[in-house]
Amino acid sequence: MEKNEPKATNGTSNESISDRAPETSSISSKESGSPSKSLCSSSSTSSENVPSQEVKVARETTKHSQIDEPPLLNGEKVQGKDENVTYLCPYNGPIKGTLTVTNYKLFFKSTERESPFILDVPLGVISKIEKIGGATSRGENSYGIDLYCKDIRNIRFAHRQENHSRRQVFEKIQQFAFPITNKQQMFAFDFKEDYGEDGWRVFDPVAEFRRQGLPTESWRISKINEKYELSDTYPSVLVVPAAATDEDVRQVATFRTKGRLPVLSWIHPESQATITRSGQPLVGVANRRNKDDEKYIQLIMDANAQSHKLYIMDARPSVNALANMAKGGGYEREESYQNAEIVFLDIHNIHVMKDSLRKLREVVFPTIDDAKWLSSIESTHWLDHIKQIIAGALRVADKVESAKTSVLVHCSDGWDRTAQLTCLAMMMLDPYFRTIKGFEVLIEKEWLSFGHKFAQRIGHGEDKHSDADRSPVFLQFIDCVWQLTRQFPNAFEFNEHFLITVMDNVFSCLFGTFLCNCEQQRVEKQLKQKTVSVWSFINCQIEEFTNPLYAKYLQQHVLYPVASMRRIELWTGYYCRWNPRMRPQEPIHLRNRELLILKAQLQKKVDELQRELENKNARGGLNIQNNSPRISSSVNV
Repeated sequence: MEKNEPKATNGTSNESISDRAPETSSISSKESGSPSKSLCSSSSTSSENVPSQEVKVARETTKHSQIDEPPLLNGEKVQGKDENVTYLCPYNGPIKGTLTVTNYKLFFKSTERESPFILDVPLGVISKIEKIGGATSRGENSYGIDLYCKDIRNIRFAHRQENHSRRQVFEKIQQFAFPITNKQQMFAFDFKEDYGEDGWRVFDPVAEFRRQGLPTESWRISKINEKYELSDTYPSVLVVPAAATDEDVRQVATFRTKGRLPVLSWIHPESQATITRSGQPLVGVANRRNKDDEKYIQLIMDANAQSHKLYIMDARPSVNALANMAKGGGYEREESYQNAEIVFLDIHNIHVMKDSLRKLREVVFPTIDDAKWLSSIESTHWLDHIKQIIAGALRVADKVESAKTSVLVHCSDGWDRTAQLTCLAMMMLDPYFRTIKGFEVLIEKEWLSFGHKFAQRIGHGEDKHSDADRSPVFLQFIDCVWQLTRQFPNAFEFNEHFLITVMDNVFSCLFGTFLCNCEQQRVEKQLKQKTVSVWSFINCQIEEFTNPLYAKYLQQHVLYPVASMRRIELWTGYYCRWNPRMRPQEPIHLRNRELLILKAQLQKKVDELQRELENKNARGGLNIQNNSPRISSSVNV
């Protein structure tokens, strides 16, 4: 096996299909220190989370079927073990086995089955741990541990009451699942692996802005925030109007929450219309005005010669924006900002979204009531929220593309709903962000560098399950992206497995990519030097995450999705993946691999015919132009 090749094993190799439980995960070589896909994906068992080399799979499986020790990653150490534990599977009933706790994961292996049942769960996915029953508890499996996880599942183990075995396991899980609470470092700092790819090199802000054609006469790349003194939650590299001096920029920052002044996210390659983002203005109940801010907004408008208007898309419901005035915030008044139109997109706040996901979780896990499935999903309002986000992003994209008008996007602080809207609009407008590398750049740029508070929203390493600041903002974005891939199945280079892998590693804390709340914190903790990037893991096996239906040569236009409840659907591949009855019957990974091979063969033939046609046209003096439409509507299914 080559050094740069990640070990991967088959999630179904240890069990028959009919007896497979949802949390089953694969096993990787202990000696190699290389993580398997499932280890790096929170034991994801999505239909596509299956490995690439069956021969290697068989070899690894045979080796590990003879030992009871869990496979360990580089830096991973066993911290505790209980050899008499019962996993209370909600689908297959009680399963007796051995539970091992390391400084990274829980590893359960059955002892009473011919084909071992394996449960492999990164500790980072645990949100809350509780003890079930006490010394006086009676009845089988009434004494144990309940784990509440961030990936839509609960995991329950039953322990024997004698010998205090539960106490040791509980204390070890508590210690290593919540390292921040216990003043320890995250496992990502202990994990070392060379994938032959440096994921930290994926995003270079200056290179990305140059790809967009910047700087221009109207926009300049500024390092005024190089030491994070202007705004400690903004990136070090910003793009601001060329006509604005550094002093102008500083003055505008004083009138925006957390110093998050309007800066450029994307510029249209033809019209020069832009998408800019910011935090809310500090208007307050006194309706304060700021001449520097008003002048600066005018400069953003003037930078686009195609239009003498600017749309300010406020992600919030108008009533929430008004309520923020009492806290010193608010929104731009049209009478203060000439030729600017304020539009409220009615996307609810993080607390509403958190409650909606809680309701959805109750519907999809552990069992599903078929008789009330549709009404139960509707009652959660989760799909309503997804629709509203997509509709808002579509309005942004349409104003930029069709009206050739610049758009400023903000919510309250500008790091939650704002990132959802700018990212989705940029994906609709720019085909680069629909590629694997482009999507990685988009997350690094709009989410990580612009200060989405991953540590706080996810609760990395902290025992604060009820923290009001936790919210599934990024999950909603990934869900929206999946909705787009359903409507435009040929327009995205990545597949569903890619999205699930990204989402699972937001929780796993195996990689440094999603740790901390902002760029400044990541620089201070030296994440690039001390941890591995999740993009290293993905980019060294990119074929595993490639959509075989992707047609790059046809999909260079703008996407206009249908933001309607008749086209929005529940992402069962993610939310219901733990339920074996909700999984596809066919092995999608094998079909994808066959399609990729066939696609490569057909593409080679197309290239040959294209060259033949070009040579023929050249001899005949013909000049064939591509008149394909710039805008594409959703496919009908």
